[in-house]
Amino acid sequence: MSSVIKQRESSRLPSKTDTELDRISNLPGHVIDQILSRLPIRDAVRSSVLSRKWRYKWAKIPCLVFDNQCFDVSSQDQTFIKNKVVNIIDHVLLLHNGPIHKFKLSHRDLLGVTDIDRWILCMSRSSIKEFVLEIWKGQRYKPPSCLFSCQNLIHLELFNCLLKPPLTFKGFKNLRSLDLQHITITQDVFEKLISSCPSLERLTLMNFTGVTHLIIDAPNLQFFDIGGIFEDVSFLNTLHLALVSIGLYVNTENDENNARGNSSKLLRFFVNLPHIRRLEIQSYFLKYLAMGYVPSRLPNPCVDLNHLSIRIDFDDLEENTAALCLLRSCPNLQELEMLARPDEQTSMERSANFWEDDHWSSLFAHLRMVKVVGISGVKSEMDFIKFLLSNSPSLEQLTVKPASQEGEWELMKELLRFRRASIFAEVIYLDP
Repeated sequence: MSSVIKQRESSRLPSKTDTELDRISNLPGHVIDQILSRLPIRDAVRSSVLSRKWRYKWAKIPCLVFDNQCFDVSSQDQTFIKNKVVNIIDHVLLLHNGPIHKFKLSHRDLLGVTDIDRWILCMSRSSIKEFVLEIWKGQRYKPPSCLFSCQNLIHLELFNCLLKPPLTFKGFKNLRSLDLQHITITQDVFEKLISSCPSLERLTLMNFTGVTHLIIDAPNLQFFDIGGIFEDVSFLNTLHLALVSIGLYVNTENDENNARGNSSKLLRFFVNLPHIRRLEIQSYFLKYLAMGYVPSRLPNPCVDLNHLSIRIDFDDLEENTAALCLLRSCPNLQELEMLARPDEQTSMERSANFWEDDHWSSLFAHLRMVKVVGISGVKSEMDFIKFLLSNSPSLEQLTVKPASQEGEWELMKELLRFRRASIFAEVIYLDP
């Protein structure tokens, strides 16, 4: 009899596996939320089979991400894909019973279906803080007006959308990060959107339509990344802006006559950027900066700027003049990247012997790292490299990567002949 009792007692003792499972199940709620939030939503939902305690834990996770990892769809039928995606999201939102702080929807086969309106309405009734919507196919999707009532938003990211907020929209007071790509928005709406987000720190704009004159009025902006087709850009009240990457995707050569005289794109661009630390000038934006009057150096030097990247046509006299002005205006520059951009059209004014001239006032005392990419070994490019080597006493490394292997042996021999102001300067040649 006693042996039977002992056997029953021993059967009630938890096994090692049960103990380990209980240890996980008894973790603090916020820790479990963190674990589940780092899993794809599909795996988070599957955790409900672990035990009775885990059955509805996934339903309280604050971050919902619906992307390609969540949907196992092998069919090419758009209707089937749409129905499956919609059913999964509807099912998750129906069973979810906690606050939603982050909602991301990004699926390459999802069109701008009207069901998204329902989901955004659901988010607007929660304390949503991060909202990411990427519509990869079809026409521009117009978000419903309830999106603009989400006053707890700190991050908003929209892809392939048409933005038309209601007249009652007063801005996002807590928004710190805004990422807009492939969007359509009017000039007035854009200006009001940016100026009515007083906490905005990061702004990304890519491939937009409807805005030609970019006016950036953001007192707390620190990061600005833009690429697209526009006519003008100006900064207002951007004294904290430190990192700027800007690309103009169209050649502005035909518009140069509009900027002659005393006007200067270069001076106006930098007037409200006193503390810029990193600047990337992409595509044709240097040609834009070269329009109008170009001084030998900026009246107020960029003393905080330590990294500069420029895409340039070394055969264009005006672009070279603007580049030299920038280099002279950055007394504490440490890293420089020059990306060669061969011009598609023949410019009226070529650089000739521009970098051969004695620019005696140019001395880059703190320049340590230089990278020159995409060159073909023409005279203007080699003159620039020679100019840098002879005016950079603290240079540690010059990296050169040509556009092709044609003439690479002659290019390397010429590089080795250049005089170096720094005895520590190392020249590195990378294969194209």
